[in-house]
Amino acid sequence: MRLTPAVELEYRCSKMQKAMEAEGIDAAIIIQSADLYYFTGTIQSGFLYIPAKGQPVYLVRRDAGRARMESGLKEVVPFSSMTEIASTLAGYGYPVPVNIGMEFDVLPVSLFERYRKVFPSASFIDASLLIRRLRMIKSHYEIHLMKDAAEQVDRVYRSAASFLREGMTDVELAADLERVARLEGHPGLIRMRVFNGEMMFGHTFSGADSAVPAYTDTPLGGLGTTPSFGQGASYKPIVRNEPVVLDFSGSCDGYLVDQTRVMALGGLSSKMVKGYEDMLEIQDLMKRMAPQLPTWSELYDECVSLAISMGYRDSFMGGKGSQVSFIGHGIGIEIDEYPFIARGFGKMNLEPGMAFAFEPKLVFPGEGAVGVENSFYLADDGALKQLTFSDEKIMMLP
Repeated sequence: MRLTPAVELEYRCSKMQKAMEAEGIDAAIIIQSADLYYFTGTIQSGFLYIPAKGQPVYLVRRDAGRARMESGLKEVVPFSSMTEIASTLAGYGYPVPVNIGMEFDVLPVSLFERYRKVFPSASFIDASLLIRRLRMIKSHYEIHLMKDAAEQVDRVYRSAASFLREGMTDVELAADLERVARLEGHPGLIRMRVFNGEMMFGHTFSGADSAVPAYTDTPLGGLGTTPSFGQGASYKPIVRNEPVVLDFSGSCDGYLVDQTRVMALGGLSSKMVKGYEDMLEIQDLMKRMAPQLPTWSELYDECVSLAISMGYRDSFMGGKGSQVSFIGHGIGIEIDEYPFIARGFGKMNLEPGMAFAFEPKLVFPGEGAVGVENSFYLADDGALKQLTFSDEKIMMLP
């Protein structure tokens, strides 16, 4: 277990304060777990108060002792009631803010109303975009953790060859891989910012089940084991000559990478093999374009155009009627951070420091899915660096 260095937290909070000052925000209240971890180094229940100027104050309801141990911030104080907040902040000499930024994209309305009662004279504004833009530029410390996560997911993938056998179910294979991941330090959960975005280790499925669409905003869904969690591995037996898709996220000390590889027992049809090779070609196009720092949508449009020219209009990034409008997504503490290599982001360019997963995939309903996914980051000089590194060849087992 590594604790986020104090200097890293101070740097992040100071970046937030500069952005707040530019936007005319007097104070920010950070509540959501992923954002709390980013700014405090822990997720103990409470909130972080960041004034436009001055020392941030982390007010913790449960557990203050653990928060003090895990967070490198200077001011970590307990509180037990919302009525204590105003007096606690006044004790630090902070005036009542005129306007307060909060995470409107994830904040429950009932909780928002409680904070409005604490600061009845203040105006509340959405700071979600500001926070997401700050978090999309990764520090060297963050990239280091993501490299460790890539090592972890490679060990998980390489272990699959010793588990995969004809007749085992998708969920059996998933359980074997998940056990390896847990022993390698994976906490067992993946954070997503999107509402109702539950996910565990990723998706493991085979054959036609890998082409089953789901409620998730992902190109691959899977049947799952129950409609109450309708995604991922099912009880389908794995048979020979069908694709086995391992879409797995590594997680190390709060930071994620995303990787997809394809396996098969025996072999695959020429259609599946060519489809996979074509997805590698689309990945190569992205690798050539990304260092030029195009807009997110320009990169998306060029890759979609190539997929269509290859004949995959109805199968690229989902089956017809279930296709998603992105090919890549930012990655870090959450698996759906900025940037999005997607439609509708024509005014936002790639920048040095961004980290993202790129996942060109094909879905053939009733047959299966193939594709590749890797995680990348743009170095300070704009060079594209690949984080995940498992062998990209289809792993054919006898």
